[in-house]
Amino acid sequence: MPGHLSHWFCFLKITENAFKHPPAITEALLKERDKQAKWNGIPLLLQKLYEHSHPNSDFSQCQSILKEISPLLSMEAMAFVTEDRKAAQESTFPNTYTFDLFGGVYLLVEILMRPTLITQKKKQKISDDLIKDCLSILYNTCICTEGVTRRLAERNDFVLFLFTLMTNKKTFLQTATLIEDILGVKKEMIQLDDIPNLASLVSSFDQQQLATFCRILAVTISEVDLGSDDKHTLLAKNAQQKKNLGPSRAEINQATLLNIPGFIERLCKLATRKVSETTGTSSFLQELEEWYTWLDNALVLDALMRVANEEAEQSSTESSDESGLANTSTRTQLPQSMKIMHEIMYKLEVLYVLCVLLMGRQRNQVHKMIAEFKLIPGLNNLFDKLIWRKHSASALVLHGHNQNCDCSPDITLKIQFLRLLQSFSDHHENKYLLLNSQELNELSAISHKANIPEVDAVVNTDRSLVCDGKRGLLTRLLQVMKKEPAESSFRFWQARAVESFLRGTTSYADQMFLLKRGLLEHILYCIVDSECKSRDVLQSYFDLLGELMKFNIDAFKRFNKYINTDEKFQIFLNQINSSLVDSNMLVRCITLSLDRFENQSDAKVAEVLSECRLLSYMSQMSMRMSFLFRLINIIHVQTLTQENVSCLNTSLVILMLARRKEKLPFYLRTLQQMEYTEKYPGFILNNFHSLLRFWQQHYLNKDKDSTCLENSSCISFTYWKETVSILLSPDRTSPCAIVSYIDEAYMDIDRDFSEE
Repeated sequence: MPGHLSHWFCFLKITENAFKHPPAITEALLKERDKQAKWNGIPLLLQKLYEHSHPNSDFSQCQSILKEISPLLSMEAMAFVTEDRKAAQESTFPNTYTFDLFGGVYLLVEILMRPTLITQKKKQKISDDLIKDCLSILYNTCICTEGVTRRLAERNDFVLFLFTLMTNKKTFLQTATLIEDILGVKKEMIQLDDIPNLASLVSSFDQQQLATFCRILAVTISEVDLGSDDKHTLLAKNAQQKKNLGPSRAEINQATLLNIPGFIERLCKLATRKVSETTGTSSFLQELEEWYTWLDNALVLDALMRVANEEAEQSSTESSDESGLANTSTRTQLPQSMKIMHEIMYKLEVLYVLCVLLMGRQRNQVHKMIAEFKLIPGLNNLFDKLIWRKHSASALVLHGHNQNCDCSPDITLKIQFLRLLQSFSDHHENKYLLLNSQELNELSAISHKANIPEVDAVVNTDRSLVCDGKRGLLTRLLQVMKKEPAESSFRFWQARAVESFLRGTTSYADQMFLLKRGLLEHILYCIVDSECKSRDVLQSYFDLLGELMKFNIDAFKRFNKYINTDEKFQIFLNQINSSLVDSNMLVRCITLSLDRFENQSDAKVAEVLSECRLLSYMSQMSMRMSFLFRLINIIHVQTLTQENVSCLNTSLVILMLARRKEKLPFYLRTLQQMEYTEKYPGFILNNFHSLLRFWQQHYLNKDKDSTCLENSSCISFTYWKETVSILLSPDRTSPCAIVSYIDEAYMDIDRDFSEE
């Protein structure tokens, strides 16, 4: 066997374990087999590539060999991205498979990394064009041949090496594309601290490169999804937290990013920069627009944009080139639709990173920085022209999607924007930056008129950092919210964003600010008149309605004015009762508000109490007991999640208010009677006992959760803890202990529900 063939097959053996022993095969036999198997000469080309890439080689011949291989693989990659995904998965891609089978992937990895592995004083240099060809071929093989990406991901040294290639602008795009694919399948999240010279790498990026880098960062700072629904239970999460005492890798990566000088400031500038005002005709680079119909990767779009911009720059100094994509007169006119889509796809990535950081451990630090760098006023200025712009008939959409598809960039940007607002406003005093100066003055005027103190956060808000213009961001959001079609996918996110503004300690001025803008009537229209069917949207509306009405007698008066017939009221009740998991926060709000109103002697309050259908309904003991019974019955310790644990807290609110009035024994006795009526003694109270034991384990070690409970109910957390302890008392003679109402024959309270 020729020596070079023997060495090549040894290479295969070492790098890929493709063969147990180097097979005795001649070059002639390989050529003959090539014809039969239709390998298109790929094994022979790889053999030549191996010969010309030995440690002492100058790689001069490698590029010409790769130029022969590349079209064979890119043709299949093009077929993959242009076909429907299902059809593509069922297709076979023989060229990329053959390339991988004969060690092509590992050979390219060795070529790329060889300069870093050789200890000679004079390092080998690889040309930018050779690096680009290697990266492009690797990417094409990854997308067409199953398992290649995963194998590359297992090479941690190669993954970290790829980041070093991002310093070169000529190879940046190909490198970023490959890194993104590899990190998407990597089992263990990389640690950003391991990337050589990360801070200087990031500082070397221009703004477009930084936006692209955010696509990669998204994978490194997001907590890994636990997978199946049962793993999202609070039991499972608590057990996981006990195992992971320290911060997660995602949290460590978030801290690493925040320590990079100027990082957040640059993200804020990217998020708020305006699309270039340069206009162009729709005829410019028509071919690129046609290409865009199948694009689902912003990196590819960026490559096309760079080509277009380079063409435009050249056209100002060179004569028309007939071989180009367009002539000189059109070459300088980049389509505005393409510029807008380019900017949208970048803003998506930047907003996502900012949103994740806002929800992380360093939340207050991030808040301070994005306020200082005026993210919110900047987004407010982009609201009409970019974020909530009107679609044009010729708007570009992704392959396989339409303008109204939830996956289209326009829609994804809107949702990401709303998620950012939700994270920004939630339980943080910086939420008032969503208003402009006039609107802040309006809040102050509402407080003065009601003769109540102004909220400290309003007084302390730095007016130089708030929104400018006629309307703040919150008001703009309310305007588009009220115009949203009934079937819109935005309704859920809009309601969540507005609700987060109201969360925390109840503010009468905040509520009145929104009530004066017709928000309550809009919500009731959606719940009652349009008879909304979406469970997610209904839940978001009920939660928002609860925050809007809590302790606010004017809101209940407005409610009664809108729900002015028994028929409307029955539809409203049907919506509440259709799913208590979705509506329980509203039930809690009504219960708390009723309790407060009943203890007030104000004539206006008394009038509303006597007239309001909703308050009259909840004042009936039978209705409160019905809600309590059902709230306890629909949850169990093993099925508790972040979504339905609120049902447990709402049932506790009902019993805490009963305890205040010394009626706790009556409520427990009524629950016992209801059990017997259902002919299943003990099933509610045993379950409630287990739920309260879990409540103690879950909440007594969580400062944030306990603060939220206290702020949202205006009941001290000490009273919460005391009430739970009293209910869980083992003393069967205590009239306030659950065990006193469970017959010994039906007692089942000692079950171990911990999840290892």
